[in-house]
Amino acid sequence: MTDDLSARFAQFLEGEKHASPETHKAYLRDLQELITLAGKKPLNELTALDVRGFVRQLAARGLSAYSIARMLSAWRTFYKLMARDLGWPLDPAASVKPPRKRQRLPKAMSEDAAVGLLENMPDDDTLSARDKAMFELAYSSGLRVSELVNVQLSDVDLAGGLARITGKGNKTRMVPIGSKAIEAIDVWMHERTLVAQPDCTHVFVGQHGKPLTTRAIQARFKTWEARLGIAEPLHPHKLRHSCATHLLQNSGDLRAVQELLGHANLSTTQVYTHLDWKVLAKSYDAHHPRARRQNENGATDSDAPLASEDQAET
Repeated sequence: MTDDLSARFAQFLEGEKHASPETHKAYLRDLQELITLAGKKPLNELTALDVRGFVRQLAARGLSAYSIARMLSAWRTFYKLMARDLGWPLDPAASVKPPRKRQRLPKAMSEDAAVGLLENMPDDDTLSARDKAMFELAYSSGLRVSELVNVQLSDVDLAGGLARITGKGNKTRMVPIGSKAIEAIDVWMHERTLVAQPDCTHVFVGQHGKPLTTRAIQARFKTWEARLGIAEPLHPHKLRHSCATHLLQNSGDLRAVQELLGHANLSTTQVYTHLDWKVLAKSYDAHHPRARRQNENGATDSDAPLASEDQAET
């Protein structure tokens, strides 16, 4: 019985929902977890009380609030399908809330560290050229690792400095590509012709000419972490976070960062406003009329003599 339900759910995710491969696998794992937790009790007889008990068990096992929230989302999707197709009357997960999420602030590199990393990466062989192009694009355009994996040749317009990116929920967005990333991708494109299989349309491929996987890209980041002697862990999301942080610090344009990252909600992007209190304090001191600091003579900036009319014109 449960095998039939799992197969129906898998068909729905792939055929109707058009879920990404990552979401597809995760949701099926989450359904299997529900089946395991339910034990001998049929899924169509579970109650909200049962599901709340499952959430407590998952939390006691050390699962994060984020993982539990995703599970609940998967279960709700499953029960909506069962209500539609099989007439199940109850969604026991509908009213169940996950544990409160602790806000996780992204860890970003400093601008000097990010630039130093990219400047120190060579491009004098095929793998190095590919990796440098990946790293530059991730930092330039704030891409997720799943987005790097799926970039197609037809998505990239080097002449126009733009790329069409397919993100979460198969939503597409246009992102700018910086000049350094354009140069690195151009070098890689020449190298790519030596290894890519004729029918491969992915920008980033491995030594055998097939598309790279998420794990392969993550492994390359670890390789360069060791090769360049970087002290802190290096991973694709660190470059994405660094891109967002540096852009926000230098522009203050939260909406632009939201569009670049492909966040559906501005609240997701707002986490970056908490990253650098030094920048905030400097901006506050410089611009708030009641926050002027005293100078060496004990006077505030607002106590400074007014400029003459001639000086004011310059």
